[in-house]
Parts: sequence; structure tokens; C-alpha cells
Amino acid sequence: MNEQDRIPVTKVQRSAKILQTGVKVGINYLKHYSRKAVDPSLPSENLDRQNAADVFDSLSELKGSALKVAQMLSLDRQILPKAYAEKFAFAQYNAPPLSGPLIVRTFTRYFGKPPHEIFDAFDLKAAAAASIGQVHRATLHGKPLAVKIQYPGVAESITSDLRLIKPFALRLFDISGRDLDAYLAEVQERVLEETDYTLELKRSIRFAEACADLEHIAFPAYYPELSCNRVITMDWLEGRHLQAFLSTNPPAVARNQVGQALWDFYNFQQHELRAVHADPHPGNFLVLPDGRVGVLDFGCIKEIPEEFYEAFFSLTQPDFTEDQARAFSAFERLGLILATDPPVRREFYFRHYLEIIRLFARPFLEEAFDFSDANFFSSMYEYGERISRLPEFKKPRGSRHFIYMNRTNFGLYNILHQLGARVRTDRFRPQLQPLCNGLV
Repeated sequence: MNEQDRIPVTKVQRSAKILQTGVKVGINYLKHYSRKAVDPSLPSENLDRQNAADVFDSLSELKGSALKVAQMLSLDRQILPKAYAEKFAFAQYNAPPLSGPLIVRTFTRYFGKPPHEIFDAFDLKAAAAASIGQVHRATLHGKPLAVKIQYPGVAESITSDLRLIKPFALRLFDISGRDLDAYLAEVQERVLEETDYTLELKRSIRFAEACADLEHIAFPAYYPELSCNRVITMDWLEGRHLQAFLSTNPPAVARNQVGQALWDFYNFQQHELRAVHADPHPGNFLVLPDGRVGVLDFGCIKEIPEEFYEAFFSLTQPDFTEDQARAFSAFERLGLILATDPPVRREFYFRHYLEIIRLFARPFLEEAFDFSDANFFSSMYEYGERISRLPEFKKPRGSRHFIYMNRTNFGLYNILHQLGARVRTDRFRPQLQPLCNGLV
């Protein structure tokens, strides 16, 4: 993959890059509809693929929050056409890296000396590159290390980048303005946290200690003395990313063990810690040679307010869908049904939300669940496609906490589906107050 020697840093440079991308997309549309005039049967997938490639290439050069939005949207296949979702998924751990000389200059700016004066060895070629930073191999006193270095200018450009990308995303992705505002507000808050490596270091150590007793989960050791607000140094974990692991055609017992580790990891955090690793994409996990799952990144953490937790997980209780008054109450607390809604609209939203809740809650209602069940996932995708066409769902509803909570849980479901894993789901059940067992 080609390396970058520079990143557009100023607002003028970054806005020019986005404008240039818009021109490319406009040309793609002109070409497509010119061809379509000759051949009306021409599918739109070709246009989507070309636009996705052009947009991804441009955002990859910008790095930062613009690329992070693409990464987030790639996990939400209900919003993006398939071609965009697949292309943007590369942002998770396969973005174009910065060149060695630029990394040396960036590292020196943070530490006052180049990496070769701190480490015994430092590989200038990136081992992985994503939206916020890239990782390099290093060694010190014989110990293999991973050094994550943040791209220059990322933290300073977040707010302006999100303003720049908004009109572009509105046109390209056909997302309503208020829907996109909800995305961008939550993204801005999380990405600002992700650029604070001092905060990430503290969280990484805290979560690794809290989750240390979970089976088949591993964490690197972290080195505060070799870290700062833009650099984190940790142990190098040797293993395969999930896609590489699956390409070896592992037996069911190995896939189930990985799936169980991930289910326990996420549900322990949600139900015991009330905070969760909210970036469940395959690039954040490695399958180690001994079968454990290594967790690499705690930059994106979602703190779960108690009131939201109680209402959200009350939806997973066995008798929830049988008690209409209780279900209405939960939907109201979550902002899915409003007190101002007329009766007909309340019934409309109740019926549609109840349908997705029945699907979402299924793994929580059984002792074990087979995530290879294609019917389960096709039902969820069909539901998403169906409601996306309904005008009543063009206006956003619900708490903003849904954005990362849904992304976390449905992202976990998707990973377990890719693994084809059957897991015990009766561990780390929701811990609800007695109030949630009756009417509120």
C-alpha cells in the first residue's frame, strides 16, 4: 500500500480535498446517467463502487474524524449501500499509512527525540494504519512492543472536519439532516476522547485489570513512561485478525471459543462496569496462537448512564413483549414513543419497535444461541431495509445513547455471525432494579 508523505492539516487544505472529492463524485454521476440513457438496465452498483472508491481514497488522505465517520457508517449496513459499507470497512485497520520520515518528525515532536533514540529498534514501516493513528513495531530490552502514533493535526481538525463532511454526506448517503446531526454529535464526542491518548492509556489499564479474570481474553501490558498524549506504547501481541483467522478454516470448537470470549467480554463490561468498548470491528481483535482473543484498542469507550441501562436492557427480559403497558413505558423512557404522539402513531411505532426488540432480545432469552443462524440475521437486515423506506422513520427518535449501544451490540452480533459461533448467553445477564420488573 502506498505511503503518505504529508497530511492536509489546515482547514483550507482539508476543505479543498473534500471539494475535490465532490467533483469526482459529480463526474461519476454524469458518466453513469449518460450510460444509463443508452442502457436503462445498467445497475447502480457500479456507480456506488466508483463513488465509494473515490470517497475512501480522499478520506484516507485526510485521516481523522472524516475517516472515522466512514468507519462508523461502514458498520451500519442499514444506512450505506453495500459497496460503501464494504469499501469503508478498510478504514478499520487498512488505511494508507504515513511515510517513515513523517512518522519520525511526528514522534520527535511529541518526545523531543526520534524513536531510534528511545527504542533499541523501531520499524519505520507501519504494521497497521487506521483512522486516528498507526502502529509500529519496536523492541526495548529484548521485549517486542507496539507503538501507536496519532496522525498530526487529527485532534485539532475534528470540529471543522465534521462541519465540512456534513453537506457532502447528506447528498451522498441520503441521510436526513437530523439523523446525521445525531451521528456527528456523538461521533465528535467519542473521537475527541479517542484523540486523547492519555485518557486511552488510563482506560486501557483500567479495563485490562477489570477484565483480567475473563476466560480466553488477553490484553497487552501498557507502558506509561513510553507514552504521551499522542503516543501509546504497549506489548506486541502476535496473532491473526479475525478475517485471517477465519481464512484458516478453523474447527467449530475454536470459533466457538473465540465467540464465547467476545460475548463474555462485552456483556461483562455492559452489566458489571456500565461502560463498554464501543468499537466492535474485527481490526481491534487478534486471535492468539493459544486461542485467546487479544484486545488492542480502548480508545472508544461508551459510559452507560444508569437510567438508560435500566430501560434499554429491560427490553431483553423474558416477559417484556407480553406486557404491553410495560413495553410502552420502556419505549417512552427511551424516547422511542413520545407523550405528544397521537394514539394511531403510538400504535404504529410500538408495533415496529416491538418487532426489532423481539429479534434483538433472542440471544438473551436462551441459555445458548447459534449466531450462524442465517434466518436470524436476514430477518434483522430485512427489518432495517423495510423501515428505512418508511417516512415515519426519517425523523430520528430515541436517546443519543442508542447510537453507540446499538453499534456495540449489533456489531458484536455481526462478528459472532462471521465466526458462525454458538455461545452460552446466560453469563453476565442484565442486572436490573426491581422497578424494571413492573410498571414505571
